[in-house]
Amino acid sequence: MKTSLLILLGSFGLCTAQTVITKAFNDPVVGDVVNYYNVNGTVDNTISPGSPTFANGGLTQGAASPTTYTAPSSSEITTFPGSTLKMTASGNTVLYKSSPTKLEITGLITPDATINLSVNNGTFISYPAALNYTETDQAQGTFTSSAASGLCKGTITVTADASGTLLLGSTTFTNVLRIKSVQSFNLYLPNDTSFFLPIGSVTNTSYSYYDSTHKFPLLSSTQAIIVVQLAGINQTTNGAQMIGQSSLAIGNTAKKETFTVYPNPAQDFIGFKGDTENYSTANIYSLDGKLIKTSAIKSGQIQISDLPSASYFIEVTGKNAEPRKNTKFIKK
Repeated sequence: MKTSLLILLGSFGLCTAQTVITKAFNDPVVGDVVNYYNVNGTVDNTISPGSPTFANGGLTQGAASPTTYTAPSSSEITTFPGSTLKMTASGNTVLYKSSPTKLEITGLITPDATINLSVNNGTFISYPAALNYTETDQAQGTFTSSAASGLCKGTITVTADASGTLLLGSTTFTNVLRIKSVQSFNLYLPNDTSFFLPIGSVTNTSYSYYDSTHKFPLLSSTQAIIVVQLAGINQTTNGAQMIGQSSLAIGNTAKKETFTVYPNPAQDFIGFKGDTENYSTANIYSLDGKLIKTSAIKSGQIQISDLPSASYFIEVTGKNAEPRKNTKFIKK
């Protein structure tokens, strides 16, 4: 039960045009492969009042560390009931259960330990997630390792806690949404079914940085603190991954394309400025990330007369795997 315990719980993983994480665009599926790389340098997760908001210009790309998503085997589904997706990265495996509104963790397998959350799955993220989204979920199950085995119980708190610009290496990204996840578990002996006396704890804090062009985070970092008094374990482990520099350059170019709505504020209709000819559908969200309306784009515009007066996010989608685009508008 060493450094890798629960570190993958943080892996996977808004402004004038704020990013909204949605199931349709961001939810991993069987067959996904993410060309991640280890990070040379230490990720700075502090929030700057200036620009960039998240300053990580000193980071460089290290060794390749791809992440793959496959279907769980029948034996894995038996062991981790409800699992629909398996993520493998650097010899570690996370089992997930996907539903229409969220992605949940059912289990974790590392070379040192196995965490099974079959009693109560833990939320990885709920959709949609926009700035100020927050959720705390209970999780419960068992843990096994060569050092100790028993029960585990705790909470997972997920928050979209900041947005702004991200300087990653030499590339600057705008409209980046940060997701912070804190998993806090107490560990118990197998017969302590009342969860009276913890024998240890695991606290895992992760930060993932999303933009609206890439399906998976541009950058993610994780810190796992593991304490097991029974086994004399007290250790802290840090890890980080970033997408490849070539992908960053492509993404940065894409983000420079102009996409705006007009008029803004608007009363009855809004139109679009920018390269939107391949976009056919618009999703409108409240500022807390709730989907309010889905509308077909007709003659380059959509009707909004039925919306209450307020500020909204609008996201346009289309065919041929076009990158999603989004911005903010005001309904008078």
